[in-house]
This record gives sequence, structure tokens and C-alpha cells, in this order.
Amino acid sequence: MNTRTESHFTHIDPDLYAKAFELLDPTPEPNAPAASAAPAPASFILAAPPVRLTGAVEKTLTDALNFLDTHGWAKHRLIHPEGARCSIGALRAAAGARNAAYEGAGNLLLDEARRQHGNQWESIPSWNDSHSGAQVRSVWEAAIRCAHHMNI
Repeated sequence: MNTRTESHFTHIDPDLYAKAFELLDPTPEPNAPAASAAPAPASFILAAPPVRLTGAVEKTLTDALNFLDTHGWAKHRLIHPEGARCSIGALRAAAGARNAAYEGAGNLLLDEARRQHGNQWESIPSWNDSHSGAQVRSVWEAAIRCAHHMNI
């Protein structure tokens, strides 16, 4: 095998980085000398860790649980006269419309309800009406964790 590697590196002006950083941050440091003959040492910008955005399903589930915490949880009716809602009512309030986030959140919530309480549940309202507030909250919290881990 006759592989030739030729290294033709272009010389870089050492002041180039200092000039680039000056362009990126043109404000002089307080009490810094105006101009010096020697080039300033290059400063390093440390990148922040990537920000994880909350997915639409996770946000819908979180907002719905916050709604239940704020307005109350109800059984056997979508909206109680005093403002409390059942799980599906809270999902509708949080999503604002029957959109993809609403559907995804509902599917994830029902999947978690079935995982914790058995596969016999056909709908969120039937599951909601058959369990205690603590059991319902446990399912909500697990569904939110699942959406977070799935990044949805």
C-alpha cells in the first residue's frame, strides 16, 4: 500500500484569535489598558451544557397535573361546579385543543394506568373514576417521568 500523507498546514496568525474574540465581545474590560503592544492572551469561552427542551407531551402532562393541583381533582364528571376536573378534563384544559400533544399525553397516561392498575381500563375516565386521588396522582407522575425520559 502506497499511501502518501502530506501535511501542508497553513500558518495561522497568532493574533487572529485575539482579534476574533475582540469582535465577539467588543466591550473593553473595566480598568483595562487601552492598547498594548503585546497581544492579549486568548480567552476561552466555555460552552454551556445543551439545554433540554421540554417536549409537548411532557408539558401537557405537567400542566394538567398542575391544573389538578390548583383546581382540584374530581370523579364521575368532567368538570365539577367548583372547578375541579377529572383526569381527562385536566388534559383538555392543559392542551387547549385535541392536538397531537393531547393525544400523546392521553395515550401515555392510559398506558401508565394500565401498567399500574391492570389492562382492563378502556379509557381514562373509567380508570380515573375507579381509583383514589393518591393512585391517580401516582399514574400522572409516572407518565410525566416517562415522557421526560422519552423526550416527548
